[in-house]
Amino acid sequence: MSEMREAARRSALAAGAFVRERFIAGSTGRILAKGKRDFVTEVDTASEAMIKEALAAAFPSIGFLAEESAAAQTGDAFWIIDPLDGTTNFIHGYPAIGVSVALMDRKRITVACVYDPLREELFEAEAGGGATLNGSPIRVSGTRNLETSLLGTGFPFGAPQHLDAYLRVFGDLFHGCRDIRRAGAAVLDLSHVAAGRLDGFWELSLKPWDMAAGSLIVREAGGTVGDFFGGEGFLESGNIVAASPALFGSIVEATKRHFTPESVAGLATHFIA
Repeated sequence: MSEMREAARRSALAAGAFVRERFIAGSTGRILAKGKRDFVTEVDTASEAMIKEALAAAFPSIGFLAEESAAAQTGDAFWIIDPLDGTTNFIHGYPAIGVSVALMDRKRITVACVYDPLREELFEAEAGGGATLNGSPIRVSGTRNLETSLLGTGFPFGAPQHLDAYLRVFGDLFHGCRDIRRAGAAVLDLSHVAAGRLDGFWELSLKPWDMAAGSLIVREAGGTVGDFFGGEGFLESGNIVAASPALFGSIVEATKRHFTPESVAGLATHFIA
C-alpha cells in the first residue's frame, strides 16, 4: 500500500467515525441551504476540515478539490474529497451516507477510498492494484443480461431541466432490467457496483467528488466507467455510467437514445481543467 493510499484511508476512517457518531446522535448542527434541494450541515464542514488537515500534514504540497470549499484545480496532483455524501439522507436519519477521498495525479485518479461509516465498510483502490472491501478483493458482477440485472440510479434534482429525458432513460431500463434502486449517495452506489451488489449505475449532474473515488474502485474491480455516450468525459460533464463490462453498452444505449452531448455538456467543467 502506498503512502498516499494509507493517508487517504486514515483520513476517511477518522472522518467517518466522526460522521457516524453525529448520525447516531441525530446531531446535524446548523443546516444551510446552498441551493434548492442542496444542503450543507456543520458535520459536512467539520468532516471536510478533518480530512484536509490530515492530508495536508502528510502531503503539504498537494492541493484540494473538496465539496464544501470547491475551487477550480489545474495542478498536476490534488485530492478530491466528499466529506459527507448523502447530506439529505443524513439530515433525515436515512442510513445511506459515505465519505470519499481520491487523488488525481496528472489527470488520472490513482488512489481511492470510500467509507460507509454506518456499515463500517471501506472500499479502496489504487491504480493497477485492484479493488478491495475491508481488505478483501472485490469484483463487479458477472451478470451478462440486462433482464437479470439490478441497477442503481440517482434522480436529477440538480438538473430538473433534464427530468423528462432522464425519465425516458429510466423507463427504457425499467422495462428491461430486474429492478432499480435509488439510495441517494453516489459514492456508495459506485462502490456497490464494484462489489457486485449492483450490476450497473447511471446518474447525471454529479460533481467530481461524487464520482472520482468510486470510478477508480469500479475500474479496478473489473468494471467499465464512462459518460452517457461511452466516452471518458464523466468527470467533466457530470454524467456517468458504471457497470459490469457486459451491461455497460446496454445502459449507454439508453442514455444515448435520450440525451445529446450538447444537452448535458459542461455541468462540472468549471472544477477540473
